Amino acid sequence: MSVSREKILELLPDIGQIADPGLRELTLKIWFEAVKKGGWSEPDLARMPFTLLLKTVSVSLVEHTRNVTRTAVGIGDVLGKEYAGKVRVDRDALLAGALLHDVGKLFEYTLENGAFVKSRAGDLLRHPISGAAFAYQFGLPEEIVHIIAAHSKEGDGGRRTIEAIIVNHADFVNFDVFK
Repeated sequence: MSVSREKILELLPDIGQIADPGLRELTLKIWFEAVKKGGWSEPDLARMPFTLLLKTVSVSLVEHTRNVTRTAVGIGDVLGKEYAGKVRVDRDALLAGALLHDVGKLFEYTLENGAFVKSRAGDLLRHPISGAAFAYQFGLPEEIVHIIAAHSKEGDGGRRTIEAIIVNHADFVNFDVFK
């Protein structure tokens, strides 16, 4: 039982903020195809944890994705306003990158006896890598694939675009407050 595109838009309404219609559709398509490939249902998405590292936190992947997206957009909007002419943030790339930053978790997790655990794929490839590879095959612009790949420790030590820096920090703010 797959989750409909309409349900994904309901769960992740920030997709609708992406101004470019092609990028908006592609972001939705990648989420839809990842849910389908992972074999996830609507109830699974409602209870899928955003991390397996913090056992006592009851924040879903969808909640986390929405909060990272809103945090990133807030940071991007402030930087764009306060540093006008000095810093340029691509809002559409920021939105798409934040919305897709953890899409690889749909492959990193599996269900065993009703509990979410790391999958075999997750043991081999962490979600930034599997998510970036998955999104790339749909023709997602490299700037946004870069955000997915670089949003976590996999991006440490390398160059990050401003949008990737913002998503990285927004993600860790939304993780570290629960540690």
